[in-house]
Amino acid sequence: MDKFRIEKMTLASLDEVMVIEALAYGEHHWSRDSFVAEINNQISQYNCAISQDGHCAGYMGLWKIIDEAHITNLAIHPQYRRKGAARALLLNGLEECYKDKIKYLTLEVRVSNEAAIKLYESFGFKSLGVRKKYYQNNNEDALIMWSENIFNESYKKRYQAMKEKVGDLILK
Repeated sequence: MDKFRIEKMTLASLDEVMVIEALAYGEHHWSRDSFVAEINNQISQYNCAISQDGHCAGYMGLWKIIDEAHITNLAIHPQYRRKGAARALLLNGLEECYKDKIKYLTLEVRVSNEAAIKLYESFGFKSLGVRKKYYQNNNEDALIMWSENIFNESYKKRYQAMKEKVGDLILK
């Protein structure tokens, strides 16, 4: 596993973010203007995982609404997949949710994205529904996944175990 520094996404990050976005989502990806809007959105938090070689390895966006957070997107450059960048971003996102007293996290994920589903399940997310024909490019369904209340003792134990297991992926 590599180590990553988690930094707030900025306008300067967007050239690398847009490369990752296109690689991850093909022609139906978010526009640069969408990311600019999200960077300036009061309820959103977008972070990049910066590799030890100084490149944006991936990014994750959250919308924080009262006591819930919605993971809007999580994408990793193919060169950095399975090296811990997504785990580092998710762990950082959880830490931010704890600080902001956010109890629940939710997201949508392609039903065919088995690697992402396993990752989210390792963080305690469960599939609680399906959005039919959610993805534009091929009308693929999306699983709707939710965490339990992250302040429950059972989840705090999971979080602490995850932090011990992968916390050293994050450079301070």
